Amino acid sequence: MPPGFGTIWTTVAVDLIGFGIVLPLLPRFAEDLEITPTVIGLVVASFSVAQMIGSPILGRLSDRWGRKPVLLLSLCGTAIGSLVTGLAGTVWLLALGRIIDGVSGASVSVAQAAVTDVAEPDQRARLLGLLGAAFGVGFVVGPAIGALAALGGPHIPFFVAAAIAGTNALVAIRRLPETHPRRTGRPDAAQPTVAAGGPDGDGGRFGLANLPGTARQLILVAFCALFAFSGFETTFSLLLEDRFDLSLGSTGAVFAVIGLALVFVQGGLIHPANQALGERRTLRLGLGLNAVGLLLMAIDGRWITLVPALLVLVLGQGLLTPTMSSVLAGELPADRRGQTLGYQQSAGSLARAVGPAVAGALYQHVGVPAPFVVGAVLVVTAFLLVPGRAGTAAPAVLPSHSG
Repeated sequence: MPPGFGTIWTTVAVDLIGFGIVLPLLPRFAEDLEITPTVIGLVVASFSVAQMIGSPILGRLSDRWGRKPVLLLSLCGTAIGSLVTGLAGTVWLLALGRIIDGVSGASVSVAQAAVTDVAEPDQRARLLGLLGAAFGVGFVVGPAIGALAALGGPHIPFFVAAAIAGTNALVAIRRLPETHPRRTGRPDAAQPTVAAGGPDGDGGRFGLANLPGTARQLILVAFCALFAFSGFETTFSLLLEDRFDLSLGSTGAVFAVIGLALVFVQGGLIHPANQALGERRTLRLGLGLNAVGLLLMAIDGRWITLVPALLVLVLGQGLLTPTMSSVLAGELPADRRGQTLGYQQSAGSLARAVGPAVAGALYQHVGVPAPFVVGAVLVVTAFLLVPGRAGTAAPAVLPSHSG
């Protein structure tokens, strides 16, 4: 493992444990404030909207200031957002807490950029896979802690999440390393900066339109893939109830198994797959498996089709997510990675905000198979959009300053 990776991994895992504590309990906490389901949906969605806006901004700031200060700022923001949520007695204060937490949650792209800073190109996908496993750990451990904390009252889990994030920030001040090559003096800092809109002395102009075409293409691939998968996540519990009459507890157990399986795939299979196939073929393999899994999910073959569908989907999504980030990070040098990965996370947040709404409407008004068929079509579209080779661009001048 490269120096500093363990601390980055722990920082992300602990942060996501705090998020996992809050996520399952938020709708019921909001309900206690006697607000309508529509308003609850808007409050929950405010997190993703804030994350969508904040991701490229924090990514860009990490390219300029370094990864460590932005990660510390994000951890502090998460602590404040959770605290405000826990203290909320009105809907506007609840929404404010979720917005603060959402902007702070945009730090995921900064953590990914930090990993790509310290990783050798042939190890990048493996390390991003291990970072993805930290996400799985957070979402498995967090809800379990949240359920225990909720025994003390509906506000307690949010205070626990705030304490975890605050403690994590204090530990990170001492232990979290700076990884940006320009800040550490590593050779990667001397790579030419790609500035699609022309050099501006600051690693290229800020804006999605000024990224290389292949990077924008890959971000669109990420959006389509996550749109489809988030639609599956939203309607899968409904499918289990309608087709199999599973209880809420059994459905939760199925989701926990899916989460653990994703941890296994991202932690153990990413490196062998990328070594054998290369990043782009692995990316296409993940998309192809997702398309097959969604089509199988649309078929009402009971357990005969459900079990293979889940196996294929878990394998596909586990291969897809970290490989996508690795391919995208390889498109640009270090002083554009934070911004570019931020746009990817922003596209993912938009997909997670829109995908579930579309999938739910399709499920209700068209039929049970509809969201899975539409998702499969989107994934096939993403498959066709994957660039055939690494993008190339003329080098621009090096940045003239270090800040």
